[in-house]
Amino acid sequence: MKCCVLGATGFIGGQIARAAVAHGWPVRAIRRHPTNTGAIGDLPVEWAPADLRDGPSLVTAMCHCDVLFHAAAAYPQDFRRIARAVDEARAEMQRVLDAAREAGVRRVIYTSSLTTLAQRYIPGMSALDERSCYVPGSARSAYYEAKWAMERLALAVRDLEVIALLPTAVFGPGDVKPTTSLVIREAGRGRIPVYFDAVINCVDGRDVAASHLSAAERGRAGERYILGGHNLTMRELLETVDACQGVRRPRLRLARGLVRALVRLADALPFVNLPENFRTFEFWGPVSSRKAEVELGHAARPFVETARDTLAWFGLLRAERA
Repeated sequence: MKCCVLGATGFIGGQIARAAVAHGWPVRAIRRHPTNTGAIGDLPVEWAPADLRDGPSLVTAMCHCDVLFHAAAAYPQDFRRIARAVDEARAEMQRVLDAAREAGVRRVIYTSSLTTLAQRYIPGMSALDERSCYVPGSARSAYYEAKWAMERLALAVRDLEVIALLPTAVFGPGDVKPTTSLVIREAGRGRIPVYFDAVINCVDGRDVAASHLSAAERGRAGERYILGGHNLTMRELLETVDACQGVRRPRLRLARGLVRALVRLADALPFVNLPENFRTFEFWGPVSSRKAEVELGHAARPFVETARDTLAWFGLLRAERA
């Protein structure tokens, strides 16, 4: 099965490309910049140029491919420009879908986001699953609104086999920017001296990639699948990083009310733009990947393995522990 990977130079896209090559699939890896190889410069992939803003380039990149892995979607961060972010995200998704249709791609595996099922967390609440849906406007977030709009647009298509995969907080080696794995890197450097009570579902990028391939082979068109791992408190996540390094770092616990107040203060300042994942901490909570486990064979390795491999990838393990 020949596949096209949009976002091959990014974290999840790179892991998808690596998993596909290991699976024996020919891979066409898409990039905007002609010299960028992300974390997969060692792979025997076919590189092709394309830009999400340029429909004809996307058509050319997708031609003669059986499946498209779309892991390069918009990542807006400015909550002050939500309407514009949503319009741009919809236009981007429409170009990708139109290009896939014109190129003759049969199946589209879209890497959506956990945010499309997010709800405000209440301690003791049940784990969210695919029946949960984000309520537009509830998070005051350009990222949440754009992701919701893109997923709705993609799943409304009937002449393509579109499947939406919803990874949770993804960690692991190969996070070149870095994105989510920044938390492990900074914790490993001793730069996270505080924490607050929150539940985070953590999953390894390699497991996410494996389930993308499973979705291409046996996922049901029009469905959403959560690709998650382990529901951990923020404290448990940080202490796992410490344990991997053989250290014990003191940290101060911040009350959720204080964190909420700090977010409101930052939002009121025009020159401050907090990362969206921090601004929306009240929407973090436990989730269930049962559907993906049953239908796709999704499996998550122990988080300690993910943390250790991530630290090693960033060069933050002692030689004897690497």
